[in-house]
Amino acid sequence: MECCFAFFPPFKNMGFYSFGFCFVLLFNLLLSNCLVAQAFTGTYGVNYGRIADNLPPPATVAILLRANKIKNIRIYDADHEVLKGFSGSGIELIVGIGNEYLKDMSVYPDKAVEWVKENVEPFFPGTSISGIAVGNEILGGTDVELWEVLVPAVKNVYHALEQLHLSDKIEVSSPHSEAVFATTFPPSAGAFKESVLPYMRSLLQFFSQIGSPFYINAYPFLAYINDPSHIDINYALSQPNPGIYDAKTNLHYDNMFEAQIDAAYAALEKVGHSKMQVIVSETGWASGGDENEAGATLKNARTYNHNLRKRLARKKGTPYRPKMPVRAYIFALFNENLKPGPTSERNFGLFKPDGSISYDIGFKGLASSAATSLKDCQFGRFSLIPLIAATILVFFLI
Repeated sequence: MECCFAFFPPFKNMGFYSFGFCFVLLFNLLLSNCLVAQAFTGTYGVNYGRIADNLPPPATVAILLRANKIKNIRIYDADHEVLKGFSGSGIELIVGIGNEYLKDMSVYPDKAVEWVKENVEPFFPGTSISGIAVGNEILGGTDVELWEVLVPAVKNVYHALEQLHLSDKIEVSSPHSEAVFATTFPPSAGAFKESVLPYMRSLLQFFSQIGSPFYINAYPFLAYINDPSHIDINYALSQPNPGIYDAKTNLHYDNMFEAQIDAAYAALEKVGHSKMQVIVSETGWASGGDENEAGATLKNARTYNHNLRKRLARKKGTPYRPKMPVRAYIFALFNENLKPGPTSERNFGLFKPDGSISYDIGFKGLASSAATSLKDCQFGRFSLIPLIAATILVFFLI
């Protein structure tokens, strides 16, 4: 309050003084709210997959996310309806370039420029596009031709952003699966496969030059269902358990999630990139699965995602990188009823298609929150609460 009075000399007309004071107070309230909304991104994000025929429209999804204070989203394409639906929401989006586009983009730089002009430039900055993921799990796959075109495609996408003066605003990345590693146990032994090393070295060198992090899809769920007889499910779920001890680093791990991240840090260190940040681009647990998918239950999905949400909220690092807060994108926002593959693939959603929660980890379903959130969204990033409070204050003070 004292800093507000400092803006005004003593006026003879106290009515004008009161009005001036309240005007500045109103302005400060609105400005501070805007700055908080713009600055906050947090450590928690969600993957918004849409291989389904029963999902709510993107604008409704944006309301659901705002109601639950989820500020970071990854999509696997650059669908224009999604980009329009998220306009003014303040939610940070990473858009994706499908693997099928990489061969052309690696050879023809104009293809990358055309893609950015069509799918990014018309929507930015109204829609907060914060990054472009070039391909998905390329070096962990079996298509060697894609391995060879990944780095040229990444470079051409970055240069396209440079040409359009967006390279300092939009990050370029490429997520990897655990299949890029030769070993991850114990975490200090983490190392890339010899077969992917030539391509990975080139990619990491470029990412180091432009300041991009290393994105990894880390799934304790997949590790557990592939070897349930040797992996303690409590270790996979981040429940109380004896954990493991890494003799080389003298570090103890009580959950697989942190061990997988530190294995990635160890692999990066071995190829000369110890300062590169690791971000988890996907992690999650299926709430249903086939008979041979051990542990794919609603109870386990709730436990894993509840523990993960609490862990990310603490903004702490891993045993090997304690000062580097972990940031992760949860897979996935919705159950996707058209996804191919085992039953688990269609049951990773935190929410059901109607916007209700799949299980309780502290989020609110759409039905109970849509009305309030819609009011907040009508003024873009501004909330109505400071405006109402300031208006009442003006009424009493003038």
